[in-house]
Amino acid sequence: MKNFSIAIISLLLILAVSSVFVIYEGQRGIVFQFSKIKRDSATDEMMVYAPGLHFKIPFIETVRKLDARIQTLDEPADRFVTSEKKDLMVDSFVKWRIVDFSTYYLRTSGSVDNARALLKQKVNNGLRTEFGNRTIKEIVSGDRSAIMTKALESAASSREDLGIEVVDVRIKAINLPTEISNSIYERMRAERTAVAKEHRSQGQEQAEIIRATIDAKVTVMLAEAQKNAFTIRGEGDAMAAKVYADAYSKDADFYSFYRSLEAYEKSFSSKNDIMVVKPDSEFFRFLKDSSDVTK
Repeated sequence: MKNFSIAIISLLLILAVSSVFVIYEGQRGIVFQFSKIKRDSATDEMMVYAPGLHFKIPFIETVRKLDARIQTLDEPADRFVTSEKKDLMVDSFVKWRIVDFSTYYLRTSGSVDNARALLKQKVNNGLRTEFGNRTIKEIVSGDRSAIMTKALESAASSREDLGIEVVDVRIKAINLPTEISNSIYERMRAERTAVAKEHRSQGQEQAEIIRATIDAKVTVMLAEAQKNAFTIRGEGDAMAAKVYADAYSKDADFYSFYRSLEAYEKSFSSKNDIMVVKPDSEFFRFLKDSSDVTK
């Protein structure tokens, strides 16, 4: 009997817990009865439960909770075409929230992925129209805010179609497609390479001109230096010859004797020198006859 009472109490507790559900702040709830949405008997509209404590029939009714907070749709960049038939890669994001939970569930089956796909298509249609009416110059020069405003206005219909309110539409970046960017970069790189080659060739030309000019100046300077050296050496030799001539004219015998002594000194300066000369040679004139010295 005691065990039966415990089982009854446990069953009642399970039923009590199963009959209560909580909807937290930032959520809304939809109750299903055997896979059918529970509706208000008076208005036949879908019943949406606000945040708080609610009750349901255990094992018959189930609860599906939906996020009522502001959510972000941030997908990869999409390709848009301008009025000039130029492609642009536009990276944007959308802030949205559910305002009509009945319409939202009927249109998307409560799937966030379905809601994002439908919302992205609607927002992109508005952006595609705005980009198609403008040139790249107009888009870059300052029409971005106007494009976002128009896109937000065109997405306002999602409130009736999807039960979603688009809070904001923002464009993060506008870029050229990768293949076009690469071709532009390659063209810019080729232009810079051509300019660099031109500057290098001009620099080499100037270097050759400067080098040739300096070489010519050096050649002229060396020639003038050699000319001056020869001139100075010639003047020195002429002056030395004149000095020798003057000295010789004053005392020819003494001059001959002095020059002979210098010749003896240079000839016999090394012990290893060998000289083969006749004894009666003119070279030994002052050694043989001392009378020439006394004169």
